[in-house]
Amino acid sequence: MAEVTAAMVKELRDATGAGPLDCKKALIENDGDVQKAMDWLREKGISKASKKLGAGRSMNEGVVETYVHFNKRIGVMVEVNCETDFVAATDAFQQFAKDVALHIATMSPEFVSVEEVNDAVVTKEKDMQMRILKDDEKNANKPDNILEKIIEGRMSKFYEEIVLLEQPFFKDDSKKVSDALREIVAEIGESVQISRFARYELGQAGETDEE
Repeated sequence: MAEVTAAMVKELRDATGAGPLDCKKALIENDGDVQKAMDWLREKGISKASKKLGAGRSMNEGVVETYVHFNKRIGVMVEVNCETDFVAATDAFQQFAKDVALHIATMSPEFVSVEEVNDAVVTKEKDMQMRILKDDEKNANKPDNILEKIIEGRMSKFYEEIVLLEQPFFKDDSKKVSDALREIVAEIGESVQISRFARYELGQAGETDEE
């Protein structure tokens, strides 16, 4: 089997708009052949789906889905949008919204996307990581620019903890919520977005309400 490199994944991403995990899988399935991987993504509807993720499309329909845990101690409200009321009424779309609400209840994200994480939160995490690295004797002679590269690598793990789209999907942790989003877009043939959510847990103030 041919080695799948980061450059090959980037080439496929640029050509199809598909996510990195989908591109890597396509290349693995097609022994590193980029053209065959493109065809594979199109056949799966992933390439088309990726182009429908946002791209200025109007998504004024959808549902506000809710979930309340059996013990009444956790509640979630999430807005999931699509383009038409027809799709909003389909079982596939509504099940996806239910899954997202349950995921939020289970995984406690704080933001929908990485772009929504405010600068203060990012700076605080990076500063903390820098202190941790500098307290480790093995990093004593490493310059700050090298430590900063290490921190950038660690930030992806940080985002997995707090960002909904970056979290492993609770129904299948081999993929992220963003991958599940692309899959539902491919299935229904319309743009879909998770716009905002609120998660409440009894006794905890200041829960997330994405605006």
